[in-house]
Parts: sequence; structure tokens; C-alpha cells
Amino acid sequence: MNKKIFIFDTTLRDGEQSPGASLTSKQKLDIAFQLERLGVDIIEAGFPIASPGDKEAVFMIAKNITNCQVAGLARARREDIDACIESLKPLKKRDLARIHTFIATSNIHIKYKLKMSKEDVIATAVNAVKYAKRFTSNIEFSCEDAGRSEIDFLCKIVEEAIKAGATTINIPETVGYTLPQEYGSLFKELVNRVPNIDKCILSTHCHNDLGLAVANSISAILNGARQVECTINGIGERAGNASLEEVVMILKTRKDYFDKFYTDINTKEIYPTSKLVSNLTGIVVQPNKAIVGANAFKHESGIHQDGVLKKRQTYEIMSAKDVGVPSNELVLGKHSGRHALDKRLKQLGYSLDKKISNKIFYKFKQLCDKKKYVFDEDIFALVNEEVGKSEGKLELKYFHISSGSGILPTATIELEIKHGQKTKCFRQADFGDGPIDAAYKAIDKIICEMLNICVTPKLVDYSLKAISSGKDAQGEVVVKLEYNKTTFTGRGISTDVVEASIKAYVCALNNFILNKKMYKGVKIHL
Repeated sequence: MNKKIFIFDTTLRDGEQSPGASLTSKQKLDIAFQLERLGVDIIEAGFPIASPGDKEAVFMIAKNITNCQVAGLARARREDIDACIESLKPLKKRDLARIHTFIATSNIHIKYKLKMSKEDVIATAVNAVKYAKRFTSNIEFSCEDAGRSEIDFLCKIVEEAIKAGATTINIPETVGYTLPQEYGSLFKELVNRVPNIDKCILSTHCHNDLGLAVANSISAILNGARQVECTINGIGERAGNASLEEVVMILKTRKDYFDKFYTDINTKEIYPTSKLVSNLTGIVVQPNKAIVGANAFKHESGIHQDGVLKKRQTYEIMSAKDVGVPSNELVLGKHSGRHALDKRLKQLGYSLDKKISNKIFYKFKQLCDKKKYVFDEDIFALVNEEVGKSEGKLELKYFHISSGSGILPTATIELEIKHGQKTKCFRQADFGDGPIDAAYKAIDKIICEMLNICVTPKLVDYSLKAISSGKDAQGEVVVKLEYNKTTFTGRGISTDVVEASIKAYVCALNNFILNKKMYKGVKIHL
């Protein structure tokens, strides 16, 4: 009998806890729509009690997602559960709303963090599950740091949580300490020792501190887990979480070993989802990352190339097309028309309205004048830049740079801001250590004038890379700004790296401006 493995995606909760991966509510919703297309079973949309922004994001996702469950995280506290209930109310079907409550169960957490007795921990867990059950029967209970918990206590609290009404029991490897054999044995013990274990789904949630998150997740499946909690690109707290794409493709590729298990993931949406998450979070996927890395389906060795040309399976255990990695069968250039571009956009998984499509075609033609061929990576960049722009308020209208040997680098920047029905242009000039520094200082002047603030967000990270091949390749710049301990990410694309740098900075500032809580009470001066 085949057994479904439920995919619980926590990219928008645990994944967003990656340093510098802060997302706006709109960006979270965009990712949620893509996760729905991907076919995940449960989207953990956020931790509602954590911040007003998180609560708003969970509410928006619950209001708009229709084909999968939406979960909110809550400590075993009434106020946390109440925040989850408020955020999940828009779901039309109550059984699609999941409250995910947790409490630590390891001795080190109980003694030093909770400072409670084990009896009180069990009572707190039971009360939380019963309280959450007033709203929905879809309750998940997690034993935080289960990997380092005593098995007798773990069995007891799991049994009591199920009695209280938990329908999913999560056994997290919170700190990535346990080895696959140990972690698998933990599930085996629970299956054999907890009398009411058949009334719930066992879940695995693994962190990658020792690089074992995926291996531990697979070991758990082999020993009774039927839900895997994971993230796109493996992002998450510290070293990250189990990578969704790796878990799913292991089960699919090794059908000879996992013949009884399957997921409902549309694997052709894996690569587009990976790109979207990378672009919006600003977390670059390493080239040698399994499944979705830039080199995952590339062959440098002559022996490998020869083998692949004769028979792909000699060196490729899965097809690039199976995970949605695009192929450049259709070469686009300055002679390509709208039909060719629209066809390629559809092949890449984009469904765009006519207004945005027209803008992308115009930008595409501009790009064709700068470089001979336009690659899929260039198209991804054009779409993400244009779609992201519709969310922002600032737009770059003009820049002029003066720089060279023996010349003090100076920059003149003009930005247009749209606020309601009003539009106004601001222009400033400044000098710096280089053309980019000068441009950023001029932009900071505009922001100070526009928002009437003295201190602008601080630049904490800047990265530049080529996103396609050739000397005319586009440059992608990702910047991270920090303000009041909150990080804002921006991304810019251009064949001119200075222009890309300016666009990235403006994009990050748009995210800052959209986050009104950052400058509560401050008016935009138009």
C-alpha cells in the first residue's frame, strides 16, 4: 500500500528566520502562491504573536490560499494561540487552518529555559492543545529539542498531547545534533511505545547544524514519519533546515528503495520556486547546491560530457526538466518578437497580466540592444524586477556619475516617488569613495528630505554577481539595509553594475518605506 508523505513547508516561518531574510507581507504572499503551485500540503505562514507584520502576513495568506492548509506557530500560551486564531480566521474551510503549538521537552531546555517541572510541561502542553481545539481540530504539537529529550518523557508527553486532541505530532531535531540512526530509532520507539500513536501523523523537522537535516528526515520516514517539515533551498535558522527539493527528489529518484512512499509535489515547479525565494530573500543559492544549484546539471569534465551526449543517464540520475530547470532551446535576441518572449515566459512558469507583460517586453528589447543573446536567467531577472517594482513607491528616473583616476567620484541622482495620486521628483548630488558610494550618499539625502528623518537605514551587506554568461552579461546586485534591528533586502539588475547597484539600493528602500512601522508617524513630504 502506497503511503503519502505530507510536505509541510516552513520557508515563510523558519526560513525567514535566516539572518537578513526579512520579507514584506506582499513578498510572503507571492511565495505562498508559488508554494501552492508547487503542491505543498501545509504552508507555515508565520509566527503571528512575533510581530504585527507576521500576523498580517499570516492573515493575507489565509485569505488568499485555497488549495493547501495554512499553519500559524504558537508557543503553548493562550495569547499566542489567540493570535493564531485571529490570523487564520479568513480560511473558508476551517479544517485547512492548522495551529502549530510547541514546548521544549529536553532536560537542558526544561531546566534552564522553561524552569519548570516535567509535570508542569506536560500540563502546559495538554492545556494548549485543548485551548487550540476550540477553533480547529487540525492541531499540531511539537516537542522542541526532541532529539535530546529522554525517551520515557517524550513518550509520555506525546501520548498526553494526542489524548488532548493533537492530530499531528512533530519530533524536531532542533539543534541538528542527532545522527540518522539515532533519529530514526527515536521514531521507531514512539511507534512501538505510545499506545495511541495511530491517531496522529508523526512529523519530522530537522536542522542542518551538522549537515544531516535531509538524512535525518529520510531516516524518520523509514521509521514511521509521514510528514516532513522543510524549506525551499534549505534556508532557516543557523545552518538551515532540511531542503524540500532534496527530500522530494530523493523519494522520487530512488523509487526502487522508496517504492511505498510518494508526495504530491509538482517537481517541475521546484526550480522556479527556488529562484523566487532566492530573489526575494536575497539569499544566494550556492552553485553546487543539490537539485537547484547553478552547477547541478552542468558537466565540465570531458569524460562526463562525452557520457552525457551518448546517454544522459551515465552521469545524470535525474532530468533537469523534471525539476523545472529551464533549457535554452529557444534562443532569444533582438530579432525575437513578442510571441517568442511570451512563449518562453510561459515555459518558465510565468502568468502575467498584459500591463506587466508589455513593460517586460519593452525592457527585453532594451536589453537586446545591449547584449546579443538573452538567457533564461536574464528573463527571470526582468520579471522579478518588474513585478517587484509594482510594490514599491520609489523609482529611479536619472543618474549621472563622474569618476576616474585623479577625479573625486560624484553622483547626481533623481528619484520619483508616487504617494497616492501625487508624484514628485527629488534630485540630490554627493561625492564618495567611489561611484557607488557617492550614489548611495545622494540617495540617502533624498530619503532624509522626503521622510524628514535624520538617520537612514544602514548598508550592512552588498554582493555583486553575473547572472548570465558572456562579457555582456547582466550584473545582479543584492544589498541589505538595517534599521531598528530590522533588515531590508533589495535587488537590482543591469548590464551596468553602477545602475544595478543603484536599483538594488532603491529596491531595499522601497521595502523600508512600505514597512510603515519603521517610521511611525512620519509623513512623506510631497
